[in-house]
Formats: sequence, structure tokens, C-alpha cells
Amino acid sequence: MSVIVAELHINIGSNQNRRQNIAQSIDALKMNFFDVICSDIFESPAVGFEGADFYNMGVNATTNLSIAEVLSILYTIEDKQGRDRSKPKFSSRQIDLDLVLYDQVIDVENNLPRDDILKYNFVLLPLAQLNPQSIHPLENKTYAQLSATVNELKSYNIKILN
Repeated sequence: MSVIVAELHINIGSNQNRRQNIAQSIDALKMNFFDVICSDIFESPAVGFEGADFYNMGVNATTNLSIAEVLSILYTIEDKQGRDRSKPKFSSRQIDLDLVLYDQVIDVENNLPRDDILKYNFVLLPLAQLNPQSIHPLENKTYAQLSATVNELKSYNIKILN
């Protein structure tokens, strides 16, 4: 019996205790998924509300879990880190973990590929850094091609988390 392995891309964001919360999330992702690779950290202003700037980064990983199981793990990690789901969508966050890609799956119910890829440079730029030649399943363009059309963000090597 063969085990199906899916490639994931997860976006991590935080604007509260950014370094600590992102480092803690990376540790949790490494405990739950395989082959975890991190992008640089991209700094961006809060969108949709007044608040501190966010750190965002992308993470590639592999798993043999279903989409539902992956989402459950991400929600559990957020909850353990104090994510308050009663707050408005556009508000400050201890931590935000979004499943951006699950292989090349197109799944409207679970927002895959995540529509934020085409809306926000803080989602697209880390994705393009880790997967420049991968092709967006709906746009039929590489992430490098898509990222060439957005504004750059200030970025930092992941070592700043240490």
C-alpha cells in the first residue's frame, strides 16, 4: 500500500509578539508535518484596520493527511497560541496560519488555492520565493510571473527569530 504525500504551502502572520509567535508556530509545524522549509520574513502594514505591522512568511511542507486534517492541525496550533476567533477578520493577531496550497487541488469550499495569493503581496511573495517555477492552478502562470507584478516588501532572513 502506498502513502499519498501532499505538498503544502502555509502562510504564517503575526503582529503581536511577532518573533516569538512565528518561531513557536514553526516549531509546531515541524512537529506535525514533514520537510518544513521556510521563506524569509516579509513585513507589511496591517490591512483593513489600524494596527502594528505584520510579519508574514511562507512555509512549504509535506504531509500524508487530508485537507480537513491539515486545517484542524492549523486551527489547533492557532488556538494553543491564543488566537481569539471572536475578533473581526481584519484585526491584530497573535498568530494566523492559512493553508494556501494543498498540491494543485482546487477546492472552493476550503478556498484552495487560497484567493489571498492574488490579493496580497505578503502571501504571494513568500510563496514565490519558495516556489518560483510552480504554476498557480487557476491562473496558469508561475508564482515568479505573478510576483513580478506586485510591490516588494521589506524582508528579513529567518535568523532574526533567534
